[in-house]
Amino acid sequence: MRDIVSKNLLFRLGSFAVAGGTGFIVDATVLTVLMHFTPLGPFTARIFAIAAAMFTTWMINRTVTFGKSDRHVVQEGARYGFVAILGAALNYAIYSGLLLAAPGTITPLIALVIAVAAVTVFSYLGYSRFVFNRS
Repeated sequence: MRDIVSKNLLFRLGSFAVAGGTGFIVDATVLTVLMHFTPLGPFTARIFAIAAAMFTTWMINRTVTFGKSDRHVVQEGARYGFVAILGAALNYAIYSGLLLAAPGTITPLIALVIAVAAVTVFSYLGYSRFVFNRS
C-alpha cells in the first residue's frame, strides 16, 4: 500500500512539474508572439500571456495531475485563479524581499530560485487542498 501511495505522489509531483514547465513555455510563447505580431507592449502582452499560461496549467492539473474536482467548472476555475494569483503575488514578495533584505549578497537569480521553490510548495498545497480536493 505504501508503494502505491508513494508512486501516486511521485506521479502527481512529476505531472505538476510538467504542468508548470508547460505553463512557462505557453507564457513565453504567447508573450513573444503578441509582442512580435501585435502593437501590444510587454506589459499588456504579459497579461494575456499569464492568462494563457494559467488556463493551460489548470487544464493539465485538472486532467492529469489531480483530476476534476466535485465543483462546477466555473467555481473550480475561480478557485484555481485565486490560488494562482496569490502564488504570483507571494512569488514577487519573496523575490523582492530577498533582494531588499540582502542587496549585493543575493543575486536576482538566487532570489528567483528561492521564490519559485517556496511558491511551488504553496501552489501544490493550494491546488490539491483548495481547488481539486474531493468534498
